[in-house]
Amino acid sequence: MCSKSAASLKTNHENSQPHSVLEELRMPFSHAYIGNFFQDKPVLGNQFLEDALLQSYLKRHLPPRVLEEVSQDLERFGQRLVEEIDHLGRECELNLPQLRQYDSWGHRVDDILTCPAWKRMKAISAEEGFIAEAYERKYSSWSRLVQVIKNYLFSPSSGLFSCPLAMTDGAAKVFEALGTPAGVEDAFRHLTSRDPSSFWTSGQWMTERRGGSDVAHGTETVAHAQADGTYKLYGYKWFTSATDSDMSLTLGRVVDAQGHTVQGTKGLSLFYLEVRDAEGQLNGIEVQRLKDKLGTRQVPTAELLLDGVKALQISPQGRGVASIASMLTITRIHNTIAAASSMRRIINLAREYASKRFVFGQLIRDHPLHMQTLARMEVEARGAFLLLMEVSRLLGLEETNMATEQDQHLLRLLTPVAKLYTGKQAVAVLSEGLECFGGQGYMEDTGLPAMLRDVQVLTIWEGTTNILSLDVLRSVTKSQGQVLSAFFSVTQEKLEAASNVPSLSEPILRLMQALQQLRAFTQQAGVRGSSFLALAARDFSYSLAKIYIGSLLVDHAAWAEATDVTSAYCAQRWSEQDLCPVSKAEASGCYDSHAASMDKTLVYEKSPLLLGKL
Repeated sequence: MCSKSAASLKTNHENSQPHSVLEELRMPFSHAYIGNFFQDKPVLGNQFLEDALLQSYLKRHLPPRVLEEVSQDLERFGQRLVEEIDHLGRECELNLPQLRQYDSWGHRVDDILTCPAWKRMKAISAEEGFIAEAYERKYSSWSRLVQVIKNYLFSPSSGLFSCPLAMTDGAAKVFEALGTPAGVEDAFRHLTSRDPSSFWTSGQWMTERRGGSDVAHGTETVAHAQADGTYKLYGYKWFTSATDSDMSLTLGRVVDAQGHTVQGTKGLSLFYLEVRDAEGQLNGIEVQRLKDKLGTRQVPTAELLLDGVKALQISPQGRGVASIASMLTITRIHNTIAAASSMRRIINLAREYASKRFVFGQLIRDHPLHMQTLARMEVEARGAFLLLMEVSRLLGLEETNMATEQDQHLLRLLTPVAKLYTGKQAVAVLSEGLECFGGQGYMEDTGLPAMLRDVQVLTIWEGTTNILSLDVLRSVTKSQGQVLSAFFSVTQEKLEAASNVPSLSEPILRLMQALQQLRAFTQQAGVRGSSFLALAARDFSYSLAKIYIGSLLVDHAAWAEATDVTSAYCAQRWSEQDLCPVSKAEASGCYDSHAASMDKTLVYEKSPLLLGKL
């Protein structure tokens, strides 16, 4: 290869252009010519104004006065996202947290250093009332829904500050559910404050080395009572999210006078701790290291040694797990927020890009196959959004003592269903979404690959898909089947109410058939034993999700019929999939003992572990 200057000299000599030759001699290292075309990037618009289903949902459900006030605020906030917040979120991705364990003179300090943008996100969270909105109850039962929607708009631009907000919301909910125990009144005010100078975030320190989701048998942290009524905690926390937060909740086993603890769930109590003391020193905490994660790198996540942490017991003795049930509801809903909002964001960017990218003689928005792909992603996103709204609406009713018994049963069932199903949806849709940008979807400096990495956590955090599926079964067993009765009743009502809309006849028929298949499966499963149900748990949960989302799409389409042809089309497309996979798998013998044995044989074929060890 020759340099541009040398090549230019040869060309200019051949064309007898002495002036150009002289110019090249004066500038021998001039810039290489790289072409005139540069692809325009997708531009983020006002995410509230561009979300047709969100606006339609609010118009249908909110009282007129609330609708007007909330819509104005969300439009304003949507513009703030574009002008300020989205840029801060990108800065959080580019300036990751670091651990400084020692100062210049060798003192152990364990400072977790975060960028200015991360700190600014905390102030914005207070100003916008991302937590406060739900607890002020300004809009009665609709307050929780409004809070969820605002977090839904914020999440994709938050630089993952949505993670500490999830745990902050969960901690506030625990305090409220426990009647704000003595000693945490100030903490509750901090968590729900709109004043950036007094707003706190909370961590959640439950996971230990041998535990994971199994806190009952995996929690080794012990608590020693002190003369002043507090406790000192000793243990090792393997995974602590948002470790730079102001406070945290954690589980531990109280040591009795003889030095003994109670094992299992009955031995766990819930404790509140502040991360730093009044002088700003760490409260008996040593930060061992920051975790190196696939995604969510913006969030400081650490391994901690608890070495005499001063803490306050806030649950009755041995009722720690029961006391965090309300927190799990909140954090699972936040998980669903992240899933639904990430799908919406990648679709909005992809459709904007499709209006700018010109290939094979036309814009890619004019290629029917590309539009078909985007439409399939849109159907998934709309289904996830309506499921998120339904769970949020039910929670708002429960929090204001307006929920019927049926509402409460439905909330208990749908919360884990929504978390496990939308997490899977998000990974698939985000992966498809990156393809919509071609090679640029694979380039780190576009910010797009981080979106895919970050959503992968949604299938893992707060319980994997299988763990959540088993939790769905527990809700059925614990309620003696009442949660399922509520599911069948409400779903049937929604479908029957829409049966007079001609454009919905096909999706209603398919959903009714799937509902009958699911009903038949549950009746049969009742006599097949717990091992049968456990093996079917994932497909069973998927069936619940698909059928209920279908009923929500039909229900919304029936209301929107006069002005919205897309809602009926969306319901139709949703209903064309296998809506009851558990029925099909059961008919194929996937859940019998032979299948369970063959599953293991298939997985471990040729593995030395199979020979006499399994």
